[in-house]
Formats: sequence, C-alpha cells, structure tokens
Amino acid sequence: MDYIEEPRCKRCSKPILSWEPEYCYDCQKKQYHYDAGYALWVYDDRMRQSIADFKYGGRREYGTFYAAELAEHYGAFIKRLGPDVLIPVPVHRSRKRMRGYNQAEVLAYELGKLLYIPVLSEVLIRTRKTVPQKELDDKERLFNLSKAFAVDDKYKSRLLPVKKAVIIDDIYTTGSTIEACSRILKKEGVDKVYFLVLCIGKGF
Repeated sequence: MDYIEEPRCKRCSKPILSWEPEYCYDCQKKQYHYDAGYALWVYDDRMRQSIADFKYGGRREYGTFYAAELAEHYGAFIKRLGPDVLIPVPVHRSRKRMRGYNQAEVLAYELGKLLYIPVLSEVLIRTRKTVPQKELDDKERLFNLSKAFAVDDKYKSRLLPVKKAVIIDDIYTTGSTIEACSRILKKEGVDKVYFLVLCIGKGF
C-alpha cells in the first residue's frame, strides 16, 4: 500500500510534488469549512479495489484492519488534537439497507474503540439519495450534495457540548462531502472540525 508521505498539503493531506507551496492546487483555490484533514493511503488501483470490497463487497471486517492502521499512524496525533467525538459521514438509509452497514460508521466505531473517543453516528443524516460522487465532476459534486446532509433534530442536543469533532470517511476526492458535513457542524456550533480518511488522490 502506498502510504502518504511528506511533502503533503497542510490542509487536506494530499501528497504534493514539492515543499513549496504548502498547499495543493485545490486548497489554494477553494475555501473549506474544515480546519484540516489527514489521509493514510494514496487512492490508487490497489486501494480502489480494497475500498470497493469494503464498501460494496460485504467485507465489513476490513474496517478492523483499516482502523488499526489509522490508529497506528495517527492515533497519538488525533489524541493531541483532543476531539470530543468522531462523526462518520452518513449514507442514505436505502444504501445502508442495501449494503447492510455504513462503511464510515464501521470505521468510526472501530477507531473509537482503539482511541477511546466516543462516536456520534446519529447526529448527521443524509436527507436525500444522491448520485454517486465518482460519476460527477467538481461542480456537479457540489450541486449533488447541496442540502443532502442535515442534523437530525432528535439528536441535535448531543452536539451542544461538542467543540472539536473529527469526521470519518473512506475516501477524499474533491472534498465536497467533507465540506458539506463540516459546514453543517460549524453552523451548529462546533468550533474545530477535522477529518480522517483512508485514501486521498494526489495533488499538484
């Protein structure tokens, strides 16, 4: 597996070609609501297949291995950040029914057990079924995710004491999904929002 090494973007963790500039092309162009993010592997053909098996192929047990790798490489760092909770990116209930689980939720709970950080899996919900992001370009992704996420009113009070949160997901491509979730959490009063993902594409 191709672990991400320096130099990497100081905002989203994409590997970049040189130490200057400090940010990848996307992070130079765009403003994000999240404060920083971290990824473990480059999203290459090998990881594409591995993630597909985890996500669509019923290989739920991969989550245990992935979480152990994240804890080994980022555990001490995440603890220094001092997050109050881990929050998995939600999937639409129809997709969760079809797959049998939400892969981000599995990953968050496995990582939470290792790092002793609570998980809030009910707070963020996906309000509508969206076209898979991999089929869209940048602009289409943003439109696709507009109003796709919300805070569930039944669990809204659980966010009140949360000042720092780490969003958990499997893949970061353009950042549209993480951005949509971050924007909602900041609007609800979370001061610092970070993300942790398994894979990310290469920057420039």
